[in-house]
Amino acid sequence: MQLHLGRADHASSLRFRLPAFDAAAGETVAITGPSGCGKSTLLNLVAGLRRADEGEVTVAGTDLATLGTAGLDRHRGAHCGMVFQTFQLLAPFTAIENVAIGLRFGARTSSHPRVRAGDALRRVGLGDRLHARPDQLSVGERQRIAIARAIAGEAPVLLADEPTGSLDPTTGREVFSLLRDVAAEDDRTLLMVTHDPALAAQLTRTFDCSDLVRPIGISPTEEVSTT
Repeated sequence: MQLHLGRADHASSLRFRLPAFDAAAGETVAITGPSGCGKSTLLNLVAGLRRADEGEVTVAGTDLATLGTAGLDRHRGAHCGMVFQTFQLLAPFTAIENVAIGLRFGARTSSHPRVRAGDALRRVGLGDRLHARPDQLSVGERQRIAIARAIAGEAPVLLADEPTGSLDPTTGREVFSLLRDVAAEDDRTLLMVTHDPALAAQLTRTFDCSDLVRPIGISPTEEVSTT
């Protein structure tokens, strides 16, 4: 699994300027920098949730610019497991149903989604909470469901956007260790946005997004090189 981002812009009120960036299978990368500097944008480019106006974003040998909407949906299902700060679970459904639903809509579908979902939940330590709804679980357990959903489809790239941001320090460290260990055991690429330098220091390397976002219309001569 190889992930590559060339110089990529995204037109809005801001311009996102990214130097060449590569991540290999099994590599764990902390995405750091101040708020608004482009950390979440970087993850969204990899997932195909935002398109680069220039340059290239290549995941598993495919330039995402060549894919249409349906192709990007298949790309996310096949290659990207996403973990968010706010969990994004479906409140009426149980833990196993939340994970199984993700498998049904992903490109790596399974003929036995509940079996796969149960296996993933047991792996993250929720074997005894398969039939609990999110409102019956702690915030740490909810984040573990989100991680189970991200890993159940065997996506080779894990994209984690502040996965410990809404957790207390102890639970945050547990969730971080779980993500890092899963990436190492399965040889998955982990890109994790974090403001915590202690967590960032425990990953393979750090990619600093500072100064990547600039107002549209800025003169090229005024830009600070990031290469």
